[in-house]
Amino acid sequence: MAPWRRPHKVALLIMNAGFVCYLVHLLQDQRQGRHDSLEVNPRSLNGNLILERLDRLDWNIYNLSKSLEKVHKKVKQIEHDQKLQNISKTEVRQADNMKEEKKMVHRLLYPDSALFRRWGADLSEEEQTVAQELFLKYGYNVYISDHLPLDRPITDTRSPSCKKKTYPKDLPTISVVLIFMNEALSIILRAITSIINRTPAHLLKEIILVDDYSSNDDLKGPLETQIKNYNAKHPGLLKIVRHERRQGLTQARISGWEASTADVVAILDAHIEVNMAWAEPILSRIKEDRTVIISPVFDNIRFDDFELLQYSVAADGFDWALWCLYEPLPDEWYALKDETAPVRSPSIMGILAADRKFLGEIGVLDGGMHIYGGENVELGLRAWQCGGKIEVLPCSRIAHLERAHKPYLPDLSIALKRNALRVAEVWMDEYKYMVYFAWNLPIENSGIDYGDVSSRKELRKKLNCKGFDWYIKNVYPNLRFLPNIVGYGTMKNTLKEDICIDQGPVPGNTPIMYPCHAYSPQHLFYHSTGEMYIGGLHARLNAVDRCVTDPGRGDLPILEQCDIAVSKGLNLHWDFKQGSAVINRNTKRCLEITADNTGTYRLVMQTCTGQRWNIQHTVKDWGKTKDVEHRIQQ
Repeated sequence: MAPWRRPHKVALLIMNAGFVCYLVHLLQDQRQGRHDSLEVNPRSLNGNLILERLDRLDWNIYNLSKSLEKVHKKVKQIEHDQKLQNISKTEVRQADNMKEEKKMVHRLLYPDSALFRRWGADLSEEEQTVAQELFLKYGYNVYISDHLPLDRPITDTRSPSCKKKTYPKDLPTISVVLIFMNEALSIILRAITSIINRTPAHLLKEIILVDDYSSNDDLKGPLETQIKNYNAKHPGLLKIVRHERRQGLTQARISGWEASTADVVAILDAHIEVNMAWAEPILSRIKEDRTVIISPVFDNIRFDDFELLQYSVAADGFDWALWCLYEPLPDEWYALKDETAPVRSPSIMGILAADRKFLGEIGVLDGGMHIYGGENVELGLRAWQCGGKIEVLPCSRIAHLERAHKPYLPDLSIALKRNALRVAEVWMDEYKYMVYFAWNLPIENSGIDYGDVSSRKELRKKLNCKGFDWYIKNVYPNLRFLPNIVGYGTMKNTLKEDICIDQGPVPGNTPIMYPCHAYSPQHLFYHSTGEMYIGGLHARLNAVDRCVTDPGRGDLPILEQCDIAVSKGLNLHWDFKQGSAVINRNTKRCLEITADNTGTYRLVMQTCTGQRWNIQHTVKDWGKTKDVEHRIQQ
């Protein structure tokens, strides 16, 4: 019976008990009255018959009394049970409250950690502490990785057309190279398992692990044991190459290529999971054209909850700092009306597949690169300029685990600058200055030792490679070149040299003076034609540059999109030489600074008072002259 009905049952039993008591009392009164009558006049009725009926009445009263006792006992039992139930409900409620309180405490244990923004609310404090420590060590959620099956299913992110596509049976064989350095063991094992499970066995010749001098204990004996276990099921499939010193990502990839023996080599990170039929599109395309270097489409494994996020198909490009970026699909690809068709790509991301021998013919990778960064752009330029090509295959998909942070080297800027300059000096000809501008480095005496590039220049000459100008015009026309830059970097007034011109709050269009920090909001580019861009170097043709302008009224300069500033009546051309005034050509007003009564400096337009400016870097012999000073005096 439902609990909400029990009070009604108790009430009914009490009513019945009351009725029985009343009936017993009434019968007893009648019986007593009849005995009194018999004693007064025993001969007036048939005494024996009456006594017999009274005996029956006594028996009935006895039975009713027993029933009443049972009713009372049942009522008491129900009341007792009800009390116990109420106590139990209270205890359960209190226990639930305690659990909720504990959960609240758990959620607040690491409130600022990126790991727990959408995962881990139900973990105990001890579990959260373990998870957080692993997260700080690896940059992704090792706790959840260790609890997931190695052969976990992932969403097949291929398009319906890709799923229907068939491939020849006589495809080339493939060697898969996995690069790692202090990777979590479960991550590596899951990558291996996905490759074995989702690559046809007759095509998969070997999996080569390259360890760039890891220090984690579980990547020594325990990993060797796992390799033996895999090879027991798949004889000779797994190999491992171990560096005896840290050599960096590029050299690790070269080591993997050197150890490979299949027709095609795929060089991957170890923190990946390949998707269904990932290899067949690659092998089929390389069979058609051995000079194609292939990039699969990346999907994203989220670093916190390991959910798979599908990414759209895109081409790979880069900016002038040689950071990778995604480019829109070219119109030529859309015109094919075939979503399985290869996508022509200016560059390549970190994962690649190529004909093993062809990759060797064009120089594999530049072993002079440090750590990582720039090596993929270098390969893309070399492939295109030296007779190959880069393509993205929509039907080949690999899920890549993106770290929240890179724990192995917090500051990569030195290696990134070094690698970028190395690429620029070998492959980019006169366009190399754009890389110096983007990194805000002086062209002469940059302070960055990019190493000996003579062998790479000799390789370029040997392969009879095309120039970078050909590359921009024929492969990457969306990459914008800015000519005539004669000054760049931060810009300071000699009155107060610890503050720099800054683009100011965004959104907003008022440049300000702000303590110098040398990041892109303070990067200024002065052209020989007089325009003064601020806010970083943009690499795409459709990018919006903002110029410093004088509106001709008021005392504040305005930042405005350079190509529409004139149509808005703004004056964007300036005369400036290093160590001199900044004078607007049309208004003849100067860009200067003033301090208010609190000592805060403002950037203003006003009648020239002789203030002088210096820009951080200059090009060629551009520098101090007397002509601007003479113009101020006039």
